[in-house]
Amino acid sequence: MQKKIERNYDFAKSEQEVIDFWKQNDIFKKAVAKNDVNTKNYVFYDGPPTANGKPHIGHVLTRVVKDVIPRYKTMQGYHVERKAGWDTHGLPVELEVEKQIHTNGKADIEAFGVEPFIQKCRESVWTYKDLWEKMSERVGYWCDFEHPYITYTNNYIESVWWGLKELDKKGLIYKGFRVSPYCPRCSTALSSHEVAQGYKNVKTESVFVRFKCKDEENTYFAVWTTTPWTLPSNVALCVNEKFDYAKVKVDDAYYYIATELIGDLFGEDYEIVESCKGSDLVGKEYEPIYTFVVGTFTEKAFYVIADDYVSLDAGTGIVHIAPAFGEDDARVGKENNLPCVKPVDFAGKFTDICGKYAGKLVFDANDEIIKELIDNKVILKVKKIEHSYPHCWRCNSPLIYYAKDSWFIAMSTLRDELVADNRSVNWFPENFKEGRMGNFVSNVIDWAVSRDRYWGTPLPIWVCEECGHKHVVGSVAELVELTGADPDIDLHKPMVDRLTMTCPECGHTMHRTPEVCDCWIDSGSMHSITIRLKIRKFSISSSRLTSLVREVTSQEAGSTLCRHFQPLFSANRRIKTVLLSVL
Repeated sequence: MQKKIERNYDFAKSEQEVIDFWKQNDIFKKAVAKNDVNTKNYVFYDGPPTANGKPHIGHVLTRVVKDVIPRYKTMQGYHVERKAGWDTHGLPVELEVEKQIHTNGKADIEAFGVEPFIQKCRESVWTYKDLWEKMSERVGYWCDFEHPYITYTNNYIESVWWGLKELDKKGLIYKGFRVSPYCPRCSTALSSHEVAQGYKNVKTESVFVRFKCKDEENTYFAVWTTTPWTLPSNVALCVNEKFDYAKVKVDDAYYYIATELIGDLFGEDYEIVESCKGSDLVGKEYEPIYTFVVGTFTEKAFYVIADDYVSLDAGTGIVHIAPAFGEDDARVGKENNLPCVKPVDFAGKFTDICGKYAGKLVFDANDEIIKELIDNKVILKVKKIEHSYPHCWRCNSPLIYYAKDSWFIAMSTLRDELVADNRSVNWFPENFKEGRMGNFVSNVIDWAVSRDRYWGTPLPIWVCEECGHKHVVGSVAELVELTGADPDIDLHKPMVDRLTMTCPECGHTMHRTPEVCDCWIDSGSMHSITIRLKIRKFSISSSRLTSLVREVTSQEAGSTLCRHFQPLFSANRRIKTVLLSVL
């Protein structure tokens, strides 16, 4: 018969007694050693926390789930090695250090000194290590904290470098100029799965403006934009050549606008004087609202182009094009050989050519731009809208879409393989397989993996200053051979930035590209690195098929890219199960 529990029973005391018993008798180590490593393996990898932030109740849930399944599989006779890890790189660490040293952005960090800043980051990551270990022990989480993997160590960084070199051998690493989501506060680009974590509903003012048609007196193009700050960068207008457009008279002026959207802007107070197709408007020239960028390029600009991305969902059916600040803008700009003007710097501030707006953050200048356009009788209507807008998931600043050079992994070339791999995984909940995650991998784009930051794994790419030849370094031994570096060099900025090598193509000097890796690269390398540190060679045992990935829903997109990073250079590319917690 089951013994009744007394109402005054001290559960906390009893749990502590169990923990003490486990520690005194090495129960965890005995449990791991109990089952033969060469027979039945259940492979578990700990997605590590960053110890410069305190654990919270959500971490208790994740640690309990991570513990239950490996413990159960051990009871079934499987050998389950349970190595702990610490995620030590990335922007969260930098932001925490900036609070400590009272800096605000990259310029302040450069003034403080990159090397002492790196040292501060190294110290910061261990701020709450004891709290994490105590919490883990208190909830009964079994993991080897005595021999963890640590992402800032040279061993770990070297293995990331090896992985990137293998990717380069497959032709999957390239440098490209592309519009990417960009955080002005952090001065770095974000990947698509990072952007997905930071959307917020915001209220902003959109504007309907008029661009004067060059060859028709008192005639204008009616244009709608939700980003007034991009108007100084305008170089073209875009219509859909299949849509119906009209030339309407409103008061004493004439406007071109999509027929279906006339009433949304002008109500009933208009007269249609002419009808046409969008194709009839292509090539018409207009006068720019702002002349800041006029004369800074040689390409033809300030005329109407056409593309199917223009819709009738809202606005006027005529879109203003600023190629440096929008993905579709950049695409149609390239297709039509438009200039890519960029009067905004890496801090998200207008440059000196922008007159009174110079030095102002683009979002802060919106109200002033709108006021000026109203005063100049350029605005037809101001409309407040509420919409979902991407913010930096680390610092909460609103993002901009910004054209810049970045290093990419060509994930789009692996799309079919990723889709097939995703379908082989046993997802919990099951709807993620063809739903959220299925949509994600079937539309995967090339992964922008470079970050213009400091505390991270440096990209091991050296580029010739003369001919542009690139070389990816894959190990410390190779680095020493090519640069003469000390074998014990710290593989962080700025130490590796000082190393040069001779270009094998032209004999000139090669310098390391200054960026660091997206910290998800660190995460994605964990599988091969933990094995490499165990067997001390660059090979992946086929017996190390991943049995379980346990993650929260907000992280699953990044986890997917991560777990597909290692298979790109390994014969083993299967994961059995992904278990998500809805948080």
